[in-house]
Amino acid sequence: MAKTTAQFMLERLADDWGVRRVFGYPGDGIGGLTGAFHHVGDRLEFTQVRHEEIAAFAACAHAKLTGEVGVCLATSGPGAIHLLNGLYDAKLDHQPVVAIVGQQARMSLGSDYQQEVDLVSLFKDVAGAFVQVCTVPEQAAHLIDRAMRIAKATRAPTCIIVPNDVQELEYVAPPRAHGAVPSSSAAIRKPVVVPDSIALAEAAAVINAGERVAILVGAGARRAFPEIAEAAELLGAGAARALNGRAVLPDDLPWVTGSIGLLGTRPSYDLMEGCDTLLMVGSSFPYSEWLPEPGKARGVQIDLDARLIGTRYPMEVNLVGDAAQTLRALLPLLERKPDRSWREQIEAGVARWWRILEEQAQIPADPINPQLVFHELSPRLPDGVVLTADTGSATDWWARHLRVRAGMDAIVSGTLASMGPGVPYALAAKMAFPDRPVVSVVGDGAMQMLGMNALIDIAHYAKAQKWPDQRVVICVLNNHDLNQVTWEQRVLSGDPKLDASQVLPDVDYAGYARLLGLHGERVESPEEVGPAWDRALAAGRPAVIDVLTDPEVPPLPPHISFEQAKAITHAIAAGDPAAPRFMKQSLRGKLAELLTR
Repeated sequence: MAKTTAQFMLERLADDWGVRRVFGYPGDGIGGLTGAFHHVGDRLEFTQVRHEEIAAFAACAHAKLTGEVGVCLATSGPGAIHLLNGLYDAKLDHQPVVAIVGQQARMSLGSDYQQEVDLVSLFKDVAGAFVQVCTVPEQAAHLIDRAMRIAKATRAPTCIIVPNDVQELEYVAPPRAHGAVPSSSAAIRKPVVVPDSIALAEAAAVINAGERVAILVGAGARRAFPEIAEAAELLGAGAARALNGRAVLPDDLPWVTGSIGLLGTRPSYDLMEGCDTLLMVGSSFPYSEWLPEPGKARGVQIDLDARLIGTRYPMEVNLVGDAAQTLRALLPLLERKPDRSWREQIEAGVARWWRILEEQAQIPADPINPQLVFHELSPRLPDGVVLTADTGSATDWWARHLRVRAGMDAIVSGTLASMGPGVPYALAAKMAFPDRPVVSVVGDGAMQMLGMNALIDIAHYAKAQKWPDQRVVICVLNNHDLNQVTWEQRVLSGDPKLDASQVLPDVDYAGYARLLGLHGERVESPEEVGPAWDRALAAGRPAVIDVLTDPEVPPLPPHISFEQAKAITHAIAAGDPAAPRFMKQSLRGKLAELLTR
């Protein structure tokens, strides 16, 4: 029986590339593709979401959590445009995603037809590694194969544009003729990339010469935990994590200093300030001002992508290779450092920092200190939980206060730092791992932007698919404020809060959850926080915790620069309406830090 080009493309994804899920939203520009799902059956599931942006974020999250290629599908024109933000999240965090988008019929192109958009130009930046139009059925095989292969090989988004008339044409294999291109769908086997012995010896010489070694890990070190732990033990080193490497190292190790940068910890700041050698593994952490001052530390970097080597710090030795394999080859060359005073100093700082965070979480606020939300969640985190966070002040507390244990996962929009992906990420996590609990923490701005739509998807699929583990908990920090923006204006620009710009509408998120058939908790006082987490995690269905938090608890960095202090002083002088409240909270937080031993 003849099959359409659309049917062939879906079968190629499912049968030859092992894709099991496509996130998307239907439209007449992809009618042939969505109709073709009838023919592939349960080999490939179409997961309809409320918005194409959710589809792209979910595909990116699937890639982040599984290491597989995420796939999303959108109609022509406006639907395709909606994919862009999630695809840029994938591009900037180096994740393999394939976007398949519709286009108007070939005969209408160039006529300024309805919903006609120059999609090649539109996607050329975000999917620059590979963006092509399928103009005839004979192209279908090699376009699917190359899009999947290039996405996997380059860890980047790719895009196939399929005019709607081509989707409906009978599939024809390319002939054996001049100009025809046959294709192989054989999956690529990732090569084992390890630097040569000379480069490894040079790196070992730099590291062995150091007395105070600091390690910085990112998402590229995701599968290198045993090797990092062995290196840290040999070197008496401490290790900090970039935000995308949140789950690379568990927080129950006394030498793990936590996150780094504006959302980081004091021990990570001290680690970078005090080290004389920096070993950077699988990270393109962008904020070089939080790394050692150039000239004060020697550097070695390990990264699989040579394009990312040496762009953040003047490294002395650059090792292009897989993180785990390269470290495994490097370990026999490293010498154990007998002086453990640097390690002892790091561990003392880490222990003190956890006490500081506990003290700061207990500081009274109006009505609830947001740090308390995370402090109460941390010991309640289920084994194997997948943690997601949105972008905003919630990310500050998420990065600092949660003690991530081995076996957990954690993802965030790291480099793009987009608002909106927290709940779509949670949906993708649950689809990928239906037997694992998922906890997502978002601000009310992100919840209003995209999260409430994605919550409809979670409610729908929880009922339709009957997940073995129904624990999907979405916690909303409800402070009626675009809080991160407010604080950035104060700290970076010296501008007072502008109510017309930052104040958000009041929404009953718990009530909205109950309307969807989910468990909803409204938390209005500090003593209710812990029990609310208990009830949500035990509800037997997805849940939303709507916590009224104080927007004037400052998500300040672990070290305040003179410029930042000057800016916030200017904001106060300019008449920031909340100045008395946030100054009081700042003083309380600093007092807790000073008094904690």
